[in-house]
Amino acid sequence: MHDYILTLSCPDRMGIVHSVTGWLLGLHGNIIDSQQFGDLETATFFLRVHFSLPKAAQTEELESSFSAVAHRYDMKARIHDACRKARVLILVSKQGHCLNSLLFRAHSGELPAEIAGIVSNHRDYAGMAQTYGIPFHHLPVSPETRQEQEAQILDIVHRERIDLVVLARYMQILSDHLCKQLSGRAINIHHSFLPSFKGARPYHQAHARGVKIIGATAHYVTADLDEGPIIEQDIERVDHGLSASDLARVGSDIESLVLSRAVRWHVQHRILLNGQRTVVFR
Repeated sequence: MHDYILTLSCPDRMGIVHSVTGWLLGLHGNIIDSQQFGDLETATFFLRVHFSLPKAAQTEELESSFSAVAHRYDMKARIHDACRKARVLILVSKQGHCLNSLLFRAHSGELPAEIAGIVSNHRDYAGMAQTYGIPFHHLPVSPETRQEQEAQILDIVHRERIDLVVLARYMQILSDHLCKQLSGRAINIHHSFLPSFKGARPYHQAHARGVKIIGATAHYVTADLDEGPIIEQDIERVDHGLSASDLARVGSDIESLVLSRAVRWHVQHRILLNGQRTVVFR
């Protein structure tokens, strides 16, 4: 059998699921898993169907076959090969906890993705990349060279057929142009104190204020800094007994976990955009 994933969103109305299952029946398809959500506020319907077919088919052929149904309900629909691993490019600076987590999870098979390359404005993790046999691209950047450096990043994205770019504590602000080029296929991670404790050493700032909750947020990258649609968040309670370094350690663990969840859900086609929000079929 050959597995595929159909994702769609459209104005909510009667008959959508019936039409989708009828299309699958015509292909002798079998539904392995199906999840749906109707947003009453926006009157929008969301659906993810994992299905199998008796014969292999190109996703373009399936999307063409499904186009009549999609047109009838004004759907935004995509069909993905469930067996194809997404190609991921990781951007990192000097903090490597999220990078290490993603590399290990991909190498161990926990994360169904192929890490196609690592880009960094520093050389710190060239050795780690070599250990995993992953191409490492050292692309230093300054205000004067930012445009050229981002052009090099886009060249790697196009040349390596990258499906997803992950900012794994990449401490550079992307230009509006690069954000638009990567729209819907770039994920960032940061601590959840924002808009408080901006800038360097946020956990030390948080310690000085006596915070009681540490958290992290993974979201899609947009031109609005750190304000893209949120994919996943998590928290952990802390207390007065922890030092600033302890808070940073706790925060690093949460960041790694939250980012890995967001990346896994994206490459499994479990996330659909709902305006500035997301629908996540876990």
